[in-house]
Amino acid sequence: MKKITASLGVAVLATAVAACGSSSGAGQESGTITLRVQGMPPATDKPSLAAFEKMVADFEKQNPGIAVEGSSAAYDPLTFSAKLAGGKVEDVIKVPLTEPQGLIARKQVKPLAAELAKWPHYKEFNPQVLRPLSDSAGEVYGVPQSPFAMGLVYNRELFTKAGLDPDKPPTTWDEVRAQAKRIAEKTGKAGFVHESKNNQGGWQLTKLTYTFGGDMEKPAGDTWVAAFNADPTKRALALLKEMRWTDDSMGDNQLNDQNDVIKRFAAGEIGMYLGTPGTYRLAKMTYGMPDIDAFGIGPLPQAGGNATLTGGDVYMVPKSASAGKTAAAVKWLLFAYAQPQYDTGAAAERAKALAADPNAAVGVPTLPMFDEAQQAKIDEAVKPYVNVKLEHFRPWIEGTPKLQLRAEPPVRAQAVYAVLDSVVQAVLTDRDADVDALLTKAETDVNAKLAASRQ
Repeated sequence: MKKITASLGVAVLATAVAACGSSSGAGQESGTITLRVQGMPPATDKPSLAAFEKMVADFEKQNPGIAVEGSSAAYDPLTFSAKLAGGKVEDVIKVPLTEPQGLIARKQVKPLAAELAKWPHYKEFNPQVLRPLSDSAGEVYGVPQSPFAMGLVYNRELFTKAGLDPDKPPTTWDEVRAQAKRIAEKTGKAGFVHESKNNQGGWQLTKLTYTFGGDMEKPAGDTWVAAFNADPTKRALALLKEMRWTDDSMGDNQLNDQNDVIKRFAAGEIGMYLGTPGTYRLAKMTYGMPDIDAFGIGPLPQAGGNATLTGGDVYMVPKSASAGKTAAAVKWLLFAYAQPQYDTGAAAERAKALAADPNAAVGVPTLPMFDEAQQAKIDEAVKPYVNVKLEHFRPWIEGTPKLQLRAEPPVRAQAVYAVLDSVVQAVLTDRDADVDALLTKAETDVNAKLAASRQ
């Protein structure tokens, strides 16, 4: 079991300063290899672009046989197969965590474990963050960047006012329901709020479905179909319906996206919502939460699923890459995205630089890239600069490693979420909403979208 690190959750581009010592270079073509890589910031982001260019220069100095060409192109699942077939895809692609399992199943990306294993610290990777990038046999196909896991954010001050223990947030949905009702009754604030617009209703419903043991999509032959018209999602929606209409614990404003929720939370109007530790920064820096020490977070509550939704970006190598380019790509991935997270000196430099801004949040926990021993070293390195109360994140830190990390739906996730927004909105705004009918219609709509995107 791996603990969560008190990481910084900030860009690592400017700190990729140490060599990885990863691959011996065996199998490379003669002469210089030109490696085309996604992940270059756009020209409008001049500081990040300058950091990227410095990282490229440092890498090329340490790897004189490799020339890196950056690309700011974004991965598009609708065009990737055609670009791959036409040889127009980059040698390193950046994809959201919705995509790896589909790319792996379609054999569109290269297995990387053999090359990754040449890095001395490969076995220190946290297996929890590699699992969504692996196949059933354990072969690894990518390197993650800034992975995250969802939890239950809660207002410690409202917990105290409601007579609840702020150090022990609810860990089951039955407990969430009971405590949300108590907060509403004792404080007059919304005990729990669920996002419902801008595709975020479907996104939140996905998290709920996972905690109830369900799926949003499932493979069917050479395509994918909706899987949410089943008991887990129905139970999740029944829970929301009961909290909204029977308990009256969700307040009156039901049309919210994440920014709406965090703004209301920062103002002390919400007891609980689903989010990540990183939303602390938004509450503090964007919405000026008066008492930021009221921020607390626990693991995502469960109802039999023992899972939480994870996300972030992943770097992968397309199947079309030669053996030499694959080896070069892994060197780049380790240098750019693994080594800076592993290096305690780099972590301390990032923390020190961030701490120079009194309004910044230093030490907000995130998923650890590496094992407990290495994370303990990183935690110690950044400790002098941490300005958040880590004990208020402790329930999430200790509870999240016990859960399975599950990625978002692998095919057209945003389109699925858009359809499910209307389902969530109906349940939260119509006391007589028919969950079965809503899900049946949504299933038909989503299956049409999934069929249209067959690759």
